[in-house]
Amino acid sequence: MIKKWYFYASLIVIITFLSLGFKPFNMETKRWFLIEKTDGSEYLFPSQEEDDYPEVKKVNVLFTEKRLISFKEAVAFKESQGKYRLVNSLGYMGKYQFGSKALRAVGVQNDKAFLKDPALQEKAFLALLSKNKWILRNEIEKYEGKIINGIAITESGILAAAHLGGAGSVKNFFKNRGNRHFKDAYGTSLKSYMKAFGGYDLSRIEADSDATIHDQI
Repeated sequence: MIKKWYFYASLIVIITFLSLGFKPFNMETKRWFLIEKTDGSEYLFPSQEEDDYPEVKKVNVLFTEKRLISFKEAVAFKESQGKYRLVNSLGYMGKYQFGSKALRAVGVQNDKAFLKDPALQEKAFLALLSKNKWILRNEIEKYEGKIINGIAITESGILAAAHLGGAGSVKNFFKNRGNRHFKDAYGTSLKSYMKAFGGYDLSRIEADSDATIHDQI
């Protein structure tokens, strides 16, 4: 009986010694899970400071700087929510909602091919901008910077309105000092496009009476 007591007592002592041998006595804790030097891959927590998110600020440039790409995407979202394959109830097609007549004017002959080709749609939009800028060059020169019937007139607003209702409707708008209100079949007015899409820098678009998709690189 005494031998068994010595055996178990010795066993307890040995186990206690081994346990203490693996336990650090002065463990000094560090931030980031005891890693003093990091490689920058730590978890990032939400911050209230905008400067902490430089990549987000770069993305927002697309929407805050009023340049051609911003204009294109703003018009596209209004027309189709940016959907290249969309055809509306009146037959207008693609991201920028072209009618067949407008497509032919910029050199697109195949409507089905147009719907399936995003690059072609982008080229068609740029070509139509160039063509309308030439057609409306006198109106742009005469009225840009003025207030017509409560609307601040800008080049981009004029070209957006031409995309909605055609260059002829824009000419009639100025001819009547903005008192005749063109609206499309869905009730969208020329004035609303002039206002919504005003102030974009479209200086990169050259006025060209013969602009076609073949001119767009």
